Amino acid sequence: MPYVEANGARLHYLDEGSGPHTVVFSHGLLFRGEMFRAQIDRLKQHYRCIAYDHRGQGDSAIASDGYDMDTLTEDAAALIVALDVGPCHFVGLSMGGFVGMRLALRRPELLRSLTLLDTSAGAEPAKNLPRYRTLNFIARWFGLGIVSGRIMPIMFGKTYLDNPTRAAEREMWRKRIVSADRTGITRAVAGVIDRQGLGETIAAIKTPTLILVGEEDVATPPEKSETMHRLIPGSKLVRIPKAGHSSTIEAPEAVNAALEAFLVGHDT
Repeated sequence: MPYVEANGARLHYLDEGSGPHTVVFSHGLLFRGEMFRAQIDRLKQHYRCIAYDHRGQGDSAIASDGYDMDTLTEDAAALIVALDVGPCHFVGLSMGGFVGMRLALRRPELLRSLTLLDTSAGAEPAKNLPRYRTLNFIARWFGLGIVSGRIMPIMFGKTYLDNPTRAAEREMWRKRIVSADRTGITRAVAGVIDRQGLGETIAAIKTPTLILVGEEDVATPPEKSETMHRLIPGSKLVRIPKAGHSSTIEAPEAVNAALEAFLVGHDT
């Protein structure tokens, strides 16, 4: 498994495919780069595809600190520089989108395009904080398994959860989520729920931007994406039917079609 030392963190990454341009994938909280498997398989014939795991998650090393969004953005920038893949197409889902927007604002020279999936430019809504902090406390001391029944409806939409033909796939993802290291994941959760919002500063993003959101996303509802679309000049918004917060997994064909069409239009 390849690793890169980036900004003081040892980050694991997938590296598949080849082409004149590179797509860097940045995953959502509780997941890993593998959540983009369907997108990598679709794009790797024409692009080099790199999907990295954030510090403390997936197969990346657990760091003692640095789980705030500013440090994670520095991690991503250092990875792009270390692998010499800039300017790249950057694709971020949820937490990965928090990183992507900050990259576009602070290191735009590293990006060719920006895709934001199921994410938000705001801080975590105050109404969510008590529930998420309680879940995080339980996960820290007892593991994610005990709260998986409460986590899955946040991570996935109703259509996916109710589909009997996808039961084995759901169970695979549930097991991957609950197997996460307690220390790394609870630090990552704290970084997400305590993040500072970007607000209207995203209006300064000049990088060509695609915004995708599952219509059943309850973690970052579609109105959050509509706000980003209004603020980011020239951005394109696509709503994904029958998908929740993990649209790359839930509706891979719809995500792939929108993503591929967008990337082709920004390869020059």
